Amino acid sequence: MVNESAPIRSERALIYGVPAVALLTGLVWLVGQTLHDVPLRPDQGASWYYWKLPDPTVWTRLSAWLGYAAHQIVAWGLIWYAQTRVHRYTRHLKRLNVLAIGVNLGFILLHAVQTRVFYDGLAQDVSIFSSQGSVVLLLVVVLLMENRRRGLVAGKKAPIPVSVLDFARRYHGYLFSWAAIYTFWYHPMEGTSGHLIGFFYMFLLLLQSCLIFTTAHTNRWWTLSLELLVVVHGTLVAVMNSGLDGAWPKFLFGFLAVFVITQMHGLGWGAGTRWAIFAAYLGSATAVYSWKGLSHLHEILRVPMAEYLVLAVLVLLLWPIAAVTSRFRRGDSAQPAEAPAVSASRSGDRV
Repeated sequence: MVNESAPIRSERALIYGVPAVALLTGLVWLVGQTLHDVPLRPDQGASWYYWKLPDPTVWTRLSAWLGYAAHQIVAWGLIWYAQTRVHRYTRHLKRLNVLAIGVNLGFILLHAVQTRVFYDGLAQDVSIFSSQGSVVLLLVVVLLMENRRRGLVAGKKAPIPVSVLDFARRYHGYLFSWAAIYTFWYHPMEGTSGHLIGFFYMFLLLLQSCLIFTTAHTNRWWTLSLELLVVVHGTLVAVMNSGLDGAWPKFLFGFLAVFVITQMHGLGWGAGTRWAIFAAYLGSATAVYSWKGLSHLHEILRVPMAEYLVLAVLVLLLWPIAAVTSRFRRGDSAQPAEAPAVSASRSGDRV
């Protein structure tokens, strides 16, 4: 329990939390060292997930799905409790935050045991693209929510209905929790470089979810770091899979394009700084593709085009849903809209 007379600052949770995440990633590596004798089928291409048993059983499947379901239900319950009972942001950790940290640590240890005993994750039954897509959807929803503060293109706001923005801010925690926990249970705790980078990222997202209704949760430098980690993850995994002759520039400069188009405009930097960063981005991309072949330079547009297209479709899908739910909420102020989980709100600017 948190001693209310000597509260723990939420920012301190980040100082201790990031090294703790590194230690948890080390746990994944240790578990992976015990899995070398697990038989796996030959790799069958980009749409094939390699790390799954060739002959799954009812128990291997149930162990993953029941573990995921329990983790997800408890996490959603904590979000619901926070939104209906907590109501306000504070600079210190609440009992709820400490409980959330303990719950997630418990399920991380459970997944470690489950991997060692049964091996399989959710990957046995669902497509690899569902795991990748869940994280992309999370990042796109952040772009949507942050339209009000940093705009979408060079600081200019997109014409997104207020009802959609409010809906996303109010309910995004449930989606983000699903994206992180689903991806966490999708993979067995293998010790490959790609798995370790991915689990490190997922652990940081789980830490972020534990800081709900604290000022650390909306610290703009912390949340931008979470957004930009996808640049590191996507680039390194591409290099590991295909080497330096592979498609890593597409991911590096594709995700960085989102940064220069949208994300850097919410940091309070002056026009000169932003133009300098944009020039450095163009110069670096041109230099790399001069080596790779300038005819491929267009591929850096694929990631931002995909994200902004998904954003447009998402707005259209949420518009009628948001309109209906806003009618039911009209006049009800009991459930505040939580600030963005992976990108800063104005309250985060004061940290």
